[in-house]
Amino acid sequence: MPPSDSSIAVLPDFSREAEAHARGIRHVAGIDEAGRGPLAGPVVAAAVVLDPARIPDGLDDSKKLTPERREALFAEICATGFVGFCAAPPSVIDTLNIRGATLWAMCRALEALPVRPDLALIDGRDVPEGLACSGRHVIGGDGLSVSIAAASIVAKVVRDRMCAIIDCGHPGYGFARHKGYGTAVHLEALNTFGPTDHHRQSFAPVMAARR
Repeated sequence: MPPSDSSIAVLPDFSREAEAHARGIRHVAGIDEAGRGPLAGPVVAAAVVLDPARIPDGLDDSKKLTPERREALFAEICATGFVGFCAAPPSVIDTLNIRGATLWAMCRALEALPVRPDLALIDGRDVPEGLACSGRHVIGGDGLSVSIAAASIVAKVVRDRMCAIIDCGHPGYGFARHKGYGTAVHLEALNTFGPTDHHRQSFAPVMAARR
C-alpha cells in the first residue's frame, strides 16, 4: 500500500534559488534567525549563500534537527558556502524591541558575507529596511528553501554556542540547557538570583524578577 501524502517528508529545495539564477541573479542568500523567544541571550541572524554544486544533504529547518546533526551540517555549510552572522545583544533588543533587533541583525548578517548577494530570501513576513540587496520574504522559508534552512542552522548553532559561554559565567542559571528560554528551571533561577546582564530587561518575566 503506498504511503499517504501526510507520511511523506517534504524537505526544503533549491527551486527559488534556481529560478533566480535563471533570471541572471548570481548570488542568492538565505537569511534566518534564532532566539526571538528567550528571556536572555542575543538574537542571532545568519545569511548563507550556497554553492549550487555543493549543497549539503539533509538541510532542513534547524528545529527539526538534533543538536548533533545541526553541528555536522554547520561544518558542511561553512566549508562549502559563504556565511555571515550577527548577534544583537539584549541591549539592542531592549532598545529596538525584539522584531526591530532581529531585522537589525539580519541586515548586518548579510553585510558580513564575503560576497555581495544580489537577492536575499528571508524567513518570515518582513524584508528589513536598509538591506544591502533586494529582498523577498518567504513565510515558513526554513522548510521551503535550502538557503534559508542553512541560515537557520548557522544561527541556531552560533546562538547555542554563545549560550554555553554565558553559562560558564553564570552556572546557576542553566543557560547551556535551556538556552535562555523561559523554562521552569530558568524562571526559578531568575527569581532566586535576579536578572543578569544577559537578560532582556524589557521582557515581562525579567521585569518582574527585578521587583
